[in-house]
Amino acid sequence: MKILFAASECMPFAATGGLGDVIGSLPQALGDIYGAAADIRVVLPLYGCIPGPLRQRLTKEGAFTVRLSWRQQYCGVYRLCQENITYYFIENAYYFDREEIYGYPDDGERFAFFSMAVLDMLAHIGFFPDILHAHDWQGALSILYKNLLYRDRQGYAGIKTVFTIHNIAYQGQFPTYMLEDVFALTPAHEKSLGWQEHINLMQGAILLADQITTVSPTYAAEIQTPAMGCGLDGVLRTCRKKLLGILNGIDTAYYNPACDPVLTRQYTKATAQYKVENKTALQKQLKLPVREDVPVFSAISRLVEHKGIDWICTAAAQLLQEQDAQLIVLGTGDTRYEARLRTMEKSFPEKMRALIKYDRDLSKKIYAASDFFLMPSVSEPCGLAQMIACRYGAIPIVRKTGGLADSICPFHMENGKLQGSGLSFASPDPNALYEKILQALKIYQNPALYKKLSVQAMGQDYSWEVSAGAYAHLYNRLIPSQKG
Repeated sequence: MKILFAASECMPFAATGGLGDVIGSLPQALGDIYGAAADIRVVLPLYGCIPGPLRQRLTKEGAFTVRLSWRQQYCGVYRLCQENITYYFIENAYYFDREEIYGYPDDGERFAFFSMAVLDMLAHIGFFPDILHAHDWQGALSILYKNLLYRDRQGYAGIKTVFTIHNIAYQGQFPTYMLEDVFALTPAHEKSLGWQEHINLMQGAILLADQITTVSPTYAAEIQTPAMGCGLDGVLRTCRKKLLGILNGIDTAYYNPACDPVLTRQYTKATAQYKVENKTALQKQLKLPVREDVPVFSAISRLVEHKGIDWICTAAAQLLQEQDAQLIVLGTGDTRYEARLRTMEKSFPEKMRALIKYDRDLSKKIYAASDFFLMPSVSEPCGLAQMIACRYGAIPIVRKTGGLADSICPFHMENGKLQGSGLSFASPDPNALYEKILQALKIYQNPALYKKLSVQAMGQDYSWEVSAGAYAHLYNRLIPSQKG
């Protein structure tokens, strides 16, 4: 089985969120399943932000010219082998040697070049995969180009395509003039891409891919509704027979409190009492009152509307005013949320810290220090933070949507036994969140009950093993001759 992942980010090379974590973990997990029976490779842009030590390990595979409409652009290909996975990096300084991965006016052209380069690269390196697995709108054009421009070329006809939607809100919508001028397609192709007087790259990939996946079963159902489909619900209902929801996992080696080097004190389920040392150490670091008895709530998130930041701010203000508790928020995003959180910190200097930055090591310290973790998302395709929180024994408080509904079983007692891994609510409002926060405080006031629930959360299996098995089953179904 030959598998090629085409994505815009991948840990540890370049990542901004969950997509990078997935592409950094899923190929490795598939490698564990297939062993020597698979050749798994990943291709992504050679960004300027890729760390120097990693860049020094790259080997140049070759160079060629990519034709993108009227453009003739240089393309270099670099390779790195790591843990039995081969990584390719598409080099073009004009498009990718920039400080950030996304957020530029020419992002459409940048990722059109990347997608065309991916297809051209195959012939140059002599590798034609059985499965081309593209991710989100930045990789969507690789599926379109394969089906519309390359399907009759030698080596390309047998490639099956899988497209994964990580967040349907980001679809790759562009003006129609870009169809020919930038994307190197023709008016005949507009049938697949045309959407509300725009070009929609995600729609094109949905229609043309052999299989569509998304990152949780509940989200797969939600995006087929007008409320959650962001305008593509009708297309997804039409394609529902090839749509499958597979819950993401997390890298349980990287997120492991038993051996995490950034923690003040490592701990396991059996030594969960040591978790409190991380709590007091972080309180001291952040200049909060050092108290073991006070419950610490936290949120680690992009500060954007669909993450429920409005609800967190409203409920947290009430919490800090009325209850003996502390709150730590880490993240960046919309300036209005950043400002609101900073204002809240000024209002509650002895109870709250607003850490407006992106810091992976600090995030793990916060997970380990927290008693409860707030994730009341308006929508959440999968979410990894709630799984990481469980891994570190911070009990998540989530809204029942998308992957949060699939990954967090609500706390309850059944035949005298504690069940569940967190607290959850359905109503989309801050009052429902606050009610769950009050329930969390009652649980915290019962140390034996809190410890049981925290340890039970730590025991949840969020590894990639099950999810990777589902992807392997999907690939084997698409390429049945490879079964066995």
